[in-house]
Amino acid sequence: MDFPYGETEIAYLRARDLKLGAAMDRIGPIHREVDPDLFSSVLHHIIGQQISTKAQATIWKRMRDEFGVVDAAAVLGAGVEKLQSFGMTFRKAEYGLCPENRERRI
Repeated sequence: MDFPYGETEIAYLRARDLKLGAAMDRIGPIHREVDPDLFSSVLHHIIGQQISTKAQATIWKRMRDEFGVVDAAAVLGAGVEKLQSFGMTFRKAEYGLCPENRERRI
């Protein structure tokens, strides 16, 4: 699913910033994939903090291959060791992502 925008949004941005409008004309439409599931989206960004984009993509692919859909039920049911097996750091896997830590708050 791409981030939805149309002519109304494009016209608004062009009117607000002439340099941005010129860049938009030069570059054309940008297709930015978004994840409609908030949990999955936040988790994806947590995983990607302080690692390369390639490492993040590898970990995310392993999780999708294992779970199919990366959602709260799958992640919370996996446990720390399983999450670490995808390449996630212990800290990210342990802190707030597993049932044994549900009472913690980030």
